[in-house]
Amino acid sequence: MKRSGNLFNKAFTKDALLQAFYDAAKHKRKKRACFNFEKNLGSQINALYDELQNNRYTPRPYYSFEVYEPKRRIIYAPAFRDCVVQHAIFNAVNAIFERSFIDQSYACRQGKGTHKAADYAQNALQKSAKDSYTLKLDIRKFFYRIDRTILNEQIKKKIKDKKLVTIMMMFTDYGDPVGIPIGNLLSQLYALIYLNPLDHFIKRELKVNLYCRYVDDFILFNLTKNQAIEYKEKIVNFINTTLNLELSKSTLAKTTKGVNFVGYRTWSSKRFIRKRSLFNFRTSLKKQNIESAVSIIGHAKNTHSQRNLISTFNNTLSKEQQHG
Repeated sequence: MKRSGNLFNKAFTKDALLQAFYDAAKHKRKKRACFNFEKNLGSQINALYDELQNNRYTPRPYYSFEVYEPKRRIIYAPAFRDCVVQHAIFNAVNAIFERSFIDQSYACRQGKGTHKAADYAQNALQKSAKDSYTLKLDIRKFFYRIDRTILNEQIKKKIKDKKLVTIMMMFTDYGDPVGIPIGNLLSQLYALIYLNPLDHFIKRELKVNLYCRYVDDFILFNLTKNQAIEYKEKIVNFINTTLNLELSKSTLAKTTKGVNFVGYRTWSSKRFIRKRSLFNFRTSLKKQNIESAVSIIGHAKNTHSQRNLISTFNNTLSKEQQHG
């Protein structure tokens, strides 16, 4: 297996750090931390460069907060200067790992968001035999259960630059002995790296043709019932012994029942957004949170739900204007 070296110097030139700043600053221009960094951009880049080159760089403590949608999670927000360093690393290594990922691994990859994942799932249902089954699985507390020792070995299989790997692993530590923090740019890449062996096991060893994964949710299509039972047992064994993970839940269902995946209820001939999204849409309209309502309409693109959402949205605006 070919390993890439001499990446530390590529990732952390002053030009690379400057580009990383521009990448990190996208959509953050109004943030105070971004403004303060940019206000003294030259000295900030020079300081980062000096710390990195002289082995004095360490990430600053995270700012943590809780979110409750779609479920309770703790988000760890890095300091802006650490976002710059993460973007510099990402720019240097992403293409190296990208080559090893299967096409059906979605999330945090260019052109592979929820809409593309939902499109694949619907297409897979259409290709599946009518009397076949789907097997939907997800990992229990995935980000919080990632074994950093295993992740380190996975990274070193591709990257032979010890200095860079050391910096990369700094962004996996958030105080707990196991897991990686949710909120880092690099955590998204690490999630892809960590479950990549699972993708290849399912595609190559189990030889499942119709398969896709979005972070820790994954579906096997066009199976017989016996295959689904057998493959689930083998997958449970693989993730436990190879990745030190365990399943959260599984759903075995007839193909004609469709799948609940990436925020959509999908069948071979139709697709709807989830009931939770409908509830959030109505709540947004009641609170006059137009931005949130428009975002949910965008989420409903290419679904049978979108026309109804647009109609409700327009009727609500019309009533408000009449009362206004």
